[in-house]
Amino acid sequence: MRAAVIQFPGSNCDRDLAVAFGKASGANKPAQMVWHKETGLPSGIDVIAIPGGFSFGDYLRCGAIAARSPIMRAVVDFANQGGYVLGICNGFQVLTESGLLPGALMRNASMKYICKDTELVVKTSDSAFTSGYDTGAHLTIPIAHHDGNYQADADTRKALHEEDRIAFTYVENPNGSLDDIAGILSQNRRVLGMMPHPERLNDPELGGTDGAGMFGAIADALVSA
Repeated sequence: MRAAVIQFPGSNCDRDLAVAFGKASGANKPAQMVWHKETGLPSGIDVIAIPGGFSFGDYLRCGAIAARSPIMRAVVDFANQGGYVLGICNGFQVLTESGLLPGALMRNASMKYICKDTELVVKTSDSAFTSGYDTGAHLTIPIAHHDGNYQADADTRKALHEEDRIAFTYVENPNGSLDDIAGILSQNRRVLGMMPHPERLNDPELGGTDGAGMFGAIADALVSA
């Protein structure tokens, strides 16, 4: 599995993601880092990850400036050609701002930054990202965000439900997200955006391995493709 992690000024989960992909690849080889000012991706990339953090200081709107960085043109092209793209936390925000996923991430309903473990329900195992879990399984995955309140219009909401594109929901909604949504898939099911951080529970030494199934599933999907 050849993964690329996009780095923006203010990214702070990029190394964690690189290690998670490296571990899942079976070679313990971290993903390749790609700076936001690059205009092209490394050759032979299988999956792109956009990490959490505070790209460009969360000015304007979270993810809005990052979505207009030069590298994002290549990311959008990669996704439109059927490539796998994963956006976590700020990365989810970047994906909505770039048009790769519908809806928007708004300020938490509490108007407070939230950082804690949270319980998720796997709503579908029908994607390369979630196939390592059983539908209905419960996972413990950390969250750390101020703008994780997912909102979408009525037509988008209907499509997400009817097309089985809600990947994860919260057991106890921490931020006010529509229908308890914690993560969603694109129409072709190859782009996933989620607010919780699976890379932060990817090893026993981190306190748990509930996130490891996602990276293993992506690796398995690429091998069998």
